Amino acid sequence: MAASPKDLTGKPAPAGDVLSNVLRQVRLSGSLQFCFMPQGAWQTDDRPAFANQNATSVQAIPFHIVVAGQCWLKMEGRHIALAEGDVVAFPFGTGHQLGVGADGATITPTKLLPPKPWREVPVLRYGDGSEHVRLLCGYLQCDIMNFRPLRDALPRLLHVRTGNAASTAWLRATIDQIAAEVDRPKSGGLSMLERLSEITFIELLRHEIVAAPQGSTGWLAALAEPSLGRCLSLIHDDPSRGWTVETLARGCGLSRSTLTERFDMVLGTSPISYLRDWRLYLASVELSGSTKSIARIAEEAGYGTEAAFSRAFARSFGSPPGAWRKTASGMDTRHPPS
Repeated sequence: MAASPKDLTGKPAPAGDVLSNVLRQVRLSGSLQFCFMPQGAWQTDDRPAFANQNATSVQAIPFHIVVAGQCWLKMEGRHIALAEGDVVAFPFGTGHQLGVGADGATITPTKLLPPKPWREVPVLRYGDGSEHVRLLCGYLQCDIMNFRPLRDALPRLLHVRTGNAASTAWLRATIDQIAAEVDRPKSGGLSMLERLSEITFIELLRHEIVAAPQGSTGWLAALAEPSLGRCLSLIHDDPSRGWTVETLARGCGLSRSTLTERFDMVLGTSPISYLRDWRLYLASVELSGSTKSIARIAEEAGYGTEAAFSRAFARSFGSPPGAWRKTASGMDTRHPPS
């Protein structure tokens, strides 16, 4: 566990470090990447992305990176033009279509994938014509989507245009490296692509924080709000501490009533409920990734009895800790069937 601040009146870690703290808990349980290079007029079908890749609808985060060319994206009545350097991700696996032109054939790229195992990233070529697009497609599957405040704050579509803007130069360089890994396969290339894809998703989240307009609500907006960001830093730096509203308010320089009001306004919850949600999420990570007893995990989560922990966990995650552990142990889809 990270060290706690020297005292409650000292300045805690920057709010941006809360995101780092949360993302350090990510356990990548599955991923898939392939290069899609269609030509001419075409469009994908509109089924939820990767429905046939054994990725769970809540945790699978499909993404597309436009490495070269242009295409359009249709989703829930929206029509968005995508250009070279654009990155889109769908935190909830929302069905969508990509395409070029108005009268193209409908295709399902994932059905064209070769059987696993793969020694390198598959490159799917389709059609003919002068218009050509190059996309890196795939998904990440990770348990961070089980953290309710983050999940509730995410939009159905994350979209960043890198172009030539200085603020997105780092992300554009990452995209260039992804393309290089596909074009010039090396030993360990598939693992490298997993990490680069994960980094790209993290950068999308950071972009959402920076772009959050003043007065917006949700977890990402709370990170950008100085006083709430400081309070979240205290919680995430030392979640096992016996925090109260009073000690949290003192630590971020607010009164108890002001802190409670701001939490309710921006996050729609209370400081103590948020602390409980984070502890339960950490408990879910322990259940899926360790052999600790449920009683030990309950104690570390701040519950006096295993029964109280089980009730709280079931309310939050839909099943008791034992059942959750059994399900999570069989959810590794790092190599899903094609």
